[in-house]
Amino acid sequence: MKNCRQFVVAILGASLLCGCGSLPGKPAKDSEMLAPDQIMDFAVLYRENCAGCHGADGKGGAAIALADPVYLTIADDAAIRKVVTKGERGTAMSAFAQSAGGMLTDKQIEVLIKGIRSSLNKDGTIEPANPPSYLAKNPGDVARGAVVFQTYCESCHGPGGRGGQKGSSITNSAYLALVSDQTLRTVVITGRPELGAPDWSRNIPGKPMSEQEITDVVAWLTAQRAQNTQQINSGSNTTQP
Repeated sequence: MKNCRQFVVAILGASLLCGCGSLPGKPAKDSEMLAPDQIMDFAVLYRENCAGCHGADGKGGAAIALADPVYLTIADDAAIRKVVTKGERGTAMSAFAQSAGGMLTDKQIEVLIKGIRSSLNKDGTIEPANPPSYLAKNPGDVARGAVVFQTYCESCHGPGGRGGQKGSSITNSAYLALVSDQTLRTVVITGRPELGAPDWSRNIPGKPMSEQEITDVVAWLTAQRAQNTQQINSGSNTTQP
């Protein structure tokens, strides 16, 4: 009987010794929580910072599709870095860099940029090649832009850009107040594939928009923003009887 008790005690002692590295309630090494500025996993960073506007798979949502090969062709790393770092003033795109009041470190922003190109962009090619430049090369002309809009855009967005059967209003004051001039140019070039809006080369089959036509129609759109602002300011200054 004594030998039996000694055997049981020996077994229990061995069990305790073997299990001392994983005591109940002790977290495993891989379960430790990282500080927000230590997260370097692209999937986590994208989900927490980008997916809400650009879509879970980068296919677009409230904001443009980051997985669009056209966008990734015209926007180089420096352009994307600038937007992520500083945001777009006056728009829904806020600054994400810690240096600009955001939550992300420079290293985390680099992880996002590399991941957007490698993880979201599965193709990386577009047709036709040689798309327009991301930034405008010359000033735009409002009068010419009105003609460009009628030629390429009115069939979907309606006269004056106030909306049509195939497209929403793009001269609405609320919309124009939420997008920058650069965003307008980007959308004209890339379209909104997730919404069925064609890019610069497919508005009219066989007749892609030229570099200057894109610049001119953006100038016309920004002129509508200025006109809307003047009308709002004028209305707010009207004295009621």
